[in-house]
Amino acid sequence: MEKNISEDRIRIIQVKSEIAAGTRGASLGIDALKIASLDLNSDYFTRFDEEEVETVNEILFDGFEHPHAKFIDGVYTMESRVSEMVKKVLDEDNFPLVLAGDHSTAAGTIMGIKNHYKNKRLGVIWIDAHADLHTPYTTPSGNMHGMPLAMVGSLDNMDCRINNPKKETVELWEKIKNIGFKGPKIDLSDIVFISARDLEEPEQFLLNKYSIKNFTTDEVRKLGAKEVAKQALDRLDNCDIIYVSFDVDSMDSEISVGTGTPVKNGLTAEEAKILNCELVKSPKLVGWEMVEVNPTLDTENKMAETAFEILEETTNSMLG
Repeated sequence: MEKNISEDRIRIIQVKSEIAAGTRGASLGIDALKIASLDLNSDYFTRFDEEEVETVNEILFDGFEHPHAKFIDGVYTMESRVSEMVKKVLDEDNFPLVLAGDHSTAAGTIMGIKNHYKNKRLGVIWIDAHADLHTPYTTPSGNMHGMPLAMVGSLDNMDCRINNPKKETVELWEKIKNIGFKGPKIDLSDIVFISARDLEEPEQFLLNKYSIKNFTTDEVRKLGAKEVAKQALDRLDNCDIIYVSFDVDSMDSEISVGTGTPVKNGLTAEEAKILNCELVKSPKLVGWEMVEVNPTLDTENKMAETAFEILEETTNSMLG
């Protein structure tokens, strides 16, 4: 499979949505990245055409009606819009580089990829402190940025059920799982996690059930980031296409101050950079995403500057 990503084919898709996060401010992350690019004297955002997905962030002022899937009506709208935009970019033979607020909309990215590549087997590399495999039946918080992989895996995980979501919530959950086309968009065994370390019991149950590999931070240290990237791609060798999702909270909490859910014992910025730069060299790559920069939690936009440096180097690596 020959790689064919050129500068004129990259489309930056901006998704300034934060309705599924537990902490406000991720909708400002993309603008924080742009400010970081200016402060670092980069012309990055002049190099590529951009598309912006309209958000429904105004619903945050209304309060939520679904405690086990907060703002699920808005999440359904956002997943649909992101899916349509990603599919449109791919249909035009361009490459979707997604910059998003909260991580829930990554489900829309996957839905859009699969709606374009209907007969291709999609592998997902999820670089994140969290597994994001909760459902309305298992979530302890109700925040839907913890559910995108369950959405695309068409999961309920009734084995670990602790909640009894109301009928309207369940109906919307079923609609979300069937965006694009009915049924799962990925096989759960075709997920590889890197640096996931804040896993709850229902998520660990699924990792065990589907034999999902999680390269821990300690493994990244021991093997080296380049080798982990190689092994992650090797594990997805049977997949036709690859999507990489990078949540900045995969980095250690001392670095990822400007994100909603920082966790100790994460990647260094250099490890995150090497991982992403190596992964995007794969000729199977069809989409890359960065999420969860939140400048309201930051000082002097440091998180966005670190994230921007990773974004710029990863894009350059993608272009070869």
